[in-house]
Amino acid sequence: MAVQGALEAHLKTGLTTLARCWGITRSDGVRHGFTDHDRDLAFEGFTFRADTGVSAVALAQSSGLAVDNTEALGALSDAGVQEADIEAGRFDAAAVVCWLVNWAEVEMRSVVFRGQLGEIRRAGGAFEAELRGLTEALNRPFGRVFQKPCAAVLGDGACGFDTGAAGYFALRDIEGVEGGRVFSWGALAGFEPGWFTRGRLQMLSGAGAGLGGGIKRDWIDGGRRLIELWQPLRAEVAVGDRLQLVAGCDKRMETCRLKFDNLLNFRGFPDIPGEDWMLSYPRQDGRNTGGSLR
Repeated sequence: MAVQGALEAHLKTGLTTLARCWGITRSDGVRHGFTDHDRDLAFEGFTFRADTGVSAVALAQSSGLAVDNTEALGALSDAGVQEADIEAGRFDAAAVVCWLVNWAEVEMRSVVFRGQLGEIRRAGGAFEAELRGLTEALNRPFGRVFQKPCAAVLGDGACGFDTGAAGYFALRDIEGVEGGRVFSWGALAGFEPGWFTRGRLQMLSGAGAGLGGGIKRDWIDGGRRLIELWQPLRAEVAVGDRLQLVAGCDKRMETCRLKFDNLLNFRGFPDIPGEDWMLSYPRQDGRNTGGSLR
């Protein structure tokens, strides 16, 4: 008998041994398992812990394209979800699967929800997490945008550039840090000032390992090389922690050609006429080139 059929037969007996299990997979690969049963369960690579105090309210589902949603409630604890990990953003957009399972025979189970974590709220030693269904992705706009700057992200499939190539990344231990936002070194030999502007900083060790952010500025001040992020990292970082810096791209065609030698993969439209051209009108004299109308 198939798993679904076995579970259905068990439900029809009227005397059931059922529990719900939630599996959460963070973007860094760390897995968390929770169950409302009174003992731990294990299947599909998860260990679902019974002492984490996690439960869920009623699940809203539909057969159309409406977004399925529910909420998970639980207590913050060292054994389950830690407040520091939520604050650091490690649970942002984490993948979630919920099963209805026969705890006496876990092979009898069925997936009742699949999606990702949305907004997480925490207060008084507890947390409340919004769960968003797979159809949530249909609410996001897709497609190319006709614009002069490149629409690709440096190193992604559309760009195709290898950010691990020599000269385009740096591995360094932090020599100075201020507010988790401004990092400093005595020097970054081999990289001219501004090389990492609009690039990315990724933490490799310490409490912030796995976190990263976009680089706003890269400059020299008072003989020290400074790297500033757009937003501070949401975890404690300290002198001596290891990080990686990736070269920045300002999305211009000239930068793509001269800095990265990747013009064939440029995903912008640099020759789109400006607004002056759109507002121009026929004239009997002079050249109608789309330039400024004076």
